[in-house]
Order: sequence, then C-alpha cells, then structure tokens
Amino acid sequence: MTETTQLGLPLVQPAQAQKHVTVNEAFARLDALAQITLVGAGVTSAPANPADGALYAVGAGATGDWLGHDGALALYLNGGWVIVAPQAGWRGWRADTGTSVAFDGVDWIEGCGAFSANGAGFVHRSIEVDHAVSAGATSIVVGAIPANATVYGITGRVTSDIGGPSTLEIGVSGSANRYGSGIGVSAGAWARGITGNPLAYYVDTDVILTATGGNFSGTGVIRLAVHFAELTLPRA
Repeated sequence: MTETTQLGLPLVQPAQAQKHVTVNEAFARLDALAQITLVGAGVTSAPANPADGALYAVGAGATGDWLGHDGALALYLNGGWVIVAPQAGWRGWRADTGTSVAFDGVDWIEGCGAFSANGAGFVHRSIEVDHAVSAGATSIVVGAIPANATVYGITGRVTSDIGGPSTLEIGVSGSANRYGSGIGVSAGAWARGITGNPLAYYVDTDVILTATGGNFSGTGVIRLAVHFAELTLPRA
C-alpha cells in the first residue's frame, strides 16, 4: 500500500530516503482535500498560471495536462499537477460561484442536498444581485428568478438610500407584494419575503419593485437574494 484509502495521501515506505518529501506532499494534499475549496469546476484545460495549492474539478473532455482525468480533482503543487480521484459523497465549496458542491461519483453537483445514483439532484440555491433602482413607479430586476425554480422567498437589504417613495413592495407581475410590502427605503432597511407555499416558475421571471407613497427618483441600490430549489435531471 503506497497511498491512503480515502484521500490518496502518499505513505513513507520502509528504508525510504528523503522521507520529508513524501511527508510534505501528504500534508499539502491533506491541506487541499480536508476542506475542499474549488477554484473552478467543469474546467477542461489547465490554467496557464495557477496559484500553488489551487484545486480544480476537471470537466468532461479534458485536454492537455488533464487528458484522461475527467471528473478528477487537479491540485497544483510545486510547479506540477497532482491528480486525485474523488469518492462519491465528498463535499466542498466552489469559490467562483459561492456554492456548496457534492460529488455523486461522476459529477460535482452544486447546492445538492441529495442526489440519485445517476446524478438527479434536489438542489438548493440562492442568487444575489445588487439592483440600481430606476426612476418611475416600478423598477424591474430582469430575469432574477430562473426558469424551473421553486421559490421559497426573496430577501433584500437597501445598501444606499432609495429616493422617492416612503416605502416599497417586492413582487412579480400579477402580485406586486408577493415578497414583501412596507419595506423601508433608507440604507440598512431589509426585507424577508417568505411565501407560505413555495411557488414554481417555469420561465425566467422578473422581480418588480413598486414604489408606495411616490415614484422612485432613480437613486439608490437594493441587494436582493432569491432563494429557491431546483430538480436536476438524471444522466442518460
């Protein structure tokens, strides 16, 4: 046995010279794999100038230094790539999207709480946007709710004073206050719009801010987060 079973850490062999090289590589792998943070996932070619310790999830159809390592983890150490085979159930964090990830034995699935043998997942996600409020009676956050999302709610926080109305509402077409009403317009005001019954949206849907007690003047920013679930398809 030359490597450990779970993390593939190299083991010192009997009478081995330069033992510190093997030990240091094991520590470096452990540093990367004990708390997995991916620089990117689904990447098919090695970046030109990776930082030492950078960890990537290799995508399908990988080329170059990663050829033949689809689905593996690629760790850049000491000027070269160390390839690690992940095991089903490993979890980590994807830094470029700010989402948790889980490995189902083939792919890294984002935001997944549970998945089937062929990658069908029950995925929870939150999408955040800083919206500059436009002038008028309403201000539209275009396509803020993605297609095929079941939305639990929308939260928000005013990050700079919104000029014009005394309060605002957060909603969608046909329901102006579905996700909140009477929301303050001064910096620091917040909203937690939770629906009693999560609602499915089948196409990309705009979130609409409606001014109450006046029109928006075209100043101010509100940070909105849409919290939703997705059902992903099994692989063929």
